[in-house]
Amino acid sequence: MPVSKVRKKKQSSRTSAQGAQQTPVHIGPKPWLAPLMVTLLVLGLAWIVVFYIAGDQIGFMQSLGNLGNVLIGFVLIGVGFALSTKWR
Repeated sequence: MPVSKVRKKKQSSRTSAQGAQQTPVHIGPKPWLAPLMVTLLVLGLAWIVVFYIAGDQIGFMQSLGNLGNVLIGFVLIGVGFALSTKWR
């Protein structure tokens, strides 16, 4: 059976034209991502719980109505969930 030719390896493209090496770029989660994600998830849950327990006693929650308060809570939870997809 015939053997295929071995290709020569090209030089690494990590060196610039002057021969100095470039610093590698770290691509990963930011350090603030996980605390913000957890904070938004807990804040959204707390908003909904506080609304259902004492929403009629809090003035601005009462003026927002049922849909407004639930929507605010779910938006906070949704943004926290969207941030969780960026976390590794």
